[in-house]
Amino acid sequence: MINIKVPTIGESINEVTLSQWKKNDGDWVERDEIIAELESEKASFEVSAEKAGVLTTIAKEGEDLKIGAIVAQIDETAKRPAVQEIGNNTTKENHINTSKEEPSLTEQTNAHTTTKTTPVANAVINDKKIDPKTITASGFQGRIVKNDVLEALKNSGQKPNQAFFSREEKRDKMSNLRKTVSKRLVEAKNTTAMLTTFNEVDMSAIMHIRSTFKDTFKETHQVNLGFMSFFTKACCHALQEWPAVNSYIDGDEMIHHNYCDISIAVSAPKGLVVPVIRNAESLSMAEIEKKVLELATKARDNKLSMEEMTGGTFTITNGGVFGSLMSTPIINLPQSAILGMHKIQERPIAVNKQVVIKPMMYLALSYDHRIIDGRESVGFLVRVKELLENPEQLLFGKDVVKILLSL
Repeated sequence: MINIKVPTIGESINEVTLSQWKKNDGDWVERDEIIAELESEKASFEVSAEKAGVLTTIAKEGEDLKIGAIVAQIDETAKRPAVQEIGNNTTKENHINTSKEEPSLTEQTNAHTTTKTTPVANAVINDKKIDPKTITASGFQGRIVKNDVLEALKNSGQKPNQAFFSREEKRDKMSNLRKTVSKRLVEAKNTTAMLTTFNEVDMSAIMHIRSTFKDTFKETHQVNLGFMSFFTKACCHALQEWPAVNSYIDGDEMIHHNYCDISIAVSAPKGLVVPVIRNAESLSMAEIEKKVLELATKARDNKLSMEEMTGGTFTITNGGVFGSLMSTPIINLPQSAILGMHKIQERPIAVNKQVVIKPMMYLALSYDHRIIDGRESVGFLVRVKELLENPEQLLFGKDVVKILLSL
């Protein structure tokens, strides 16, 4: 028997949680095949089989485990399951379904249940993220059909005979990541002199650039042209002009950075994570967009590494994707400032004494007043606004006319 133990993942981490088994007890596993997912207070990571053999699970899902604790055992002396040839493919016998009751081409089995559904019903279930267990099947041999799904949607996903109002309660254990986020948010509120300054930006120029060049940009760089690259570029230029915003307090000292490691707040399935774009000031628009896509995808799949979530000198968070019009973001310690983006909304504003409709966005900068003064915080946010409303300045960080005149 080979013992599979919780690996050492960091000097400060002594305990992890077994969040999910990827293989079942008694399954045959191949060498290096992923068997479980563990979660620390900072990130999720996977455990692989060290040898091929039969798996015996020891720990349970949701159980807290110390570093070095035994998660499972693998019997490498067990006999490999027999295989048989089917056409040109070799398939394990214990995974072959030769029953005549196998779903036909006109039906599908939902990934989260053994209930059979028609293709149309299955598509609606996946799109609306409905739990198939809440749907009453009326099709042939207990299949879920389209009308069953539509009826479930009318009843808010509840069974027809179930009361609409319920007094049921459900208790879920907080994940290590959620507990860590909670502690850090309270710590930020209690240990910093946090203030928030607001401004608004006319997004007309950026929206025009995106609508004009989005197809060419995607064809050239194989990535979409989003808003985040514009905001990241603007923040990098403004941080270099207002270095206090790119600093933090360490005891009785102030640490200043001559680089911009931009943290991007991402809502992941297990909670808020803040992966970092390293040296964002040296990246092109396309490189920033590719990095944002890479980090966001890893966050959704719980694949972020400790290195990708560590550090950062300034944070950008976008509450606008959820419809937020204005908010006060909380500082991401040990950083000293965070920029909050919000929903773009058409509003009447005064331009040259005329009322016009413009796509406007409120910006919020929360900052630690112990290290950043009002002049610096307001100056930084105004500079970000200027760069976004005049995106041609993002190329050099300055007005091209002033560059021409050496001003």
